[in-house]
Amino acid sequence: MNQESKTKRMVGTALRFRSHGVAHPTQSFVRSCMPYFLVLLPFLFFSCEREERTLVVQPPSAQEASLPQVSDLAPGPQHNKAPSVSNPDENNSWMMAEGKRFYEAYNCVGCHAHGGGGMGPPLMDEKWIYGHEPQQVYATIVEGRPNGMPSFRGKISNDQLWEIVAYVRSLSGLTNQWAANARDDHIKGAPPPNSVPEGTPHNSSEPQP
Repeated sequence: MNQESKTKRMVGTALRFRSHGVAHPTQSFVRSCMPYFLVLLPFLFFSCEREERTLVVQPPSAQEASLPQVSDLAPGPQHNKAPSVSNPDENNSWMMAEGKRFYEAYNCVGCHAHGGGGMGPPLMDEKWIYGHEPQQVYATIVEGRPNGMPSFRGKISNDQLWEIVAYVRSLSGLTNQWAANARDDHIKGAPPPNSVPEGTPHNSSEPQP
């Protein structure tokens, strides 16, 4: 039997299977796997779900931080300690970098320098006159304090205030060390001589008197 006869015989057998209602082996395999596919289908949809990332974190409201009590000292034998208000900006490097930018833009460096202090107290030591908690630093900026600290109420937005608070606390190592900035990009010197781009000199005569 030659190859052509074998091919014709195989085609005839397939046609007889179809005419007598006999399922093709491939069709039988698909039908047997169909229940398992239907069970796995929901898992495939769930596995393709995108990861949710919160790009904007709402800062605490001003009412939470505007507390009259700024330290643990209070009159009377019993008193309630001011509750701590968490600041999500302290876990965000970009937020603290923005706080540093606003710290300079609103001229906080005029009194506190870059944390070392001047007319105002330093922000890099362990001494906090009006409290070191986030809500206490917030209240100090908003309300102002005696002996020179002005009130910035209504002059700085709530978001910017919390970013400044995060930066101020980072100066004393009170924030997340993994999120705090490692360098000052705005304070940098001139490029070294081997990195200066090639210039095009222009000869010119000295101005006449």
